[in-house]
Amino acid sequence: MGNLLYLIAVILVIAWAIGFLGYHAGGIIHLLLVIAVIAILLKVIRRAD
Repeated sequence: MGNLLYLIAVILVIAWAIGFLGYHAGGIIHLLLVIAVIAILLKVIRRAD
């Protein structure tokens, strides 16, 4: 499950970068970034336990 969260986070960061650099899709791109950061934080927190 942890690898899946990490993979989703990486995909979301890449999608954010493409959207931000490509065509400024607005708030949705920033929402994707927030979701990716939360997924990474969850992975780090769960690994620490």
